Amino acid sequence: MLILTRKTNEKIIIGDGITISVIEVRGDQVRIGVDAPKSVKVYREEVFAAIKAENQAAAASRTALPSIDFLTR
Repeated sequence: MLILTRKTNEKIIIGDGITISVIEVRGDQVRIGVDAPKSVKVYREEVFAAIKAENQAAAASRTALPSIDFLTR
C-alpha cells in the first residue's frame, strides 16, 4: 500500500484520468474529491460491499428453469 501525505487543495494523480483532491481536513475526517472518467465506477467501501453482497444473494437465489421438451407434445 502506498501511503501519501497531502494538505488541503493538494492532489494525487492515478494513471491518465483519475485525480484525487483533498478538499477539507476537519478533526479526524478528510473530505476528498474524485475526478474520474464516467467509465470508472467509484464507490465508498461500505457501498461497494453492500452491492457485492446483494449481487451474491441474487445469484444464489436464482433457480433453474424447468426443462421443456417440445418434442413430446
